[in-house]
Amino acid sequence: MNPGPISRDISRKIDDVAINDFGIPGIVLMENAGRQATELLIRLGIHGPVTIACGKGNNGGDGFVIARHLNSLGFPVEALVLSQPDSIHGDAKTNYQILTKMDLTPLFFPSPLDFERITDLFQRSTWIIDALLGTGLTGETRSPYRELIDLINSTSCPVLSIDLPSGLDCDQGIALGTAVHATHTATLVAPKKGFTHPGASIFTGHIHTLDIGIPRKLIASLVH
Repeated sequence: MNPGPISRDISRKIDDVAINDFGIPGIVLMENAGRQATELLIRLGIHGPVTIACGKGNNGGDGFVIARHLNSLGFPVEALVLSQPDSIHGDAKTNYQILTKMDLTPLFFPSPLDFERITDLFQRSTWIIDALLGTGLTGETRSPYRELIDLINSTSCPVLSIDLPSGLDCDQGIALGTAVHATHTATLVAPKKGFTHPGASIFTGHIHTLDIGIPRKLIASLVH
């Protein structure tokens, strides 16, 4: 089954029902998302260092999972986070703690950003993974996310966005002030409603839909 585009509310509902009614732990869904995104990236081709830009929420947690799998497979990887460590909670925190035990502690860049250090990191990368902001963003992208998105867009490095390009409105497909211009988007469960907007493709690039283990019955009950 290939579900049609889903809205922000339906995306959130799918997660809630999977966790609370079907009993699938949220950390399992995060693991599936990160593992599937890692496998996609390998298929696309990795030819050098990968930098993963993470937020402090579940989208960043997906990024932590990707970092772990890439490291375990022998690929050079660096994760950076736009927050302090104590602002990471829930399943994302669990995956962050795993990274620290692997001696793969992310670089933390609370505002203001160290533009020189981040620019150098991006210039040495062959892929940037955008795991900054998920579907929940509704208002204009704020600092320091806004500045980091602009840095990502100023590089010539290919970008893989997780679920949707950070800064893109999930339902309307427009930039909320600024948004990542991804080369590829690894969207979870189903394409997002905003992807159908005529101007959204300049942000999404090539769209790949990842199966993260949501039961078909659940999807069919919510997506029409």
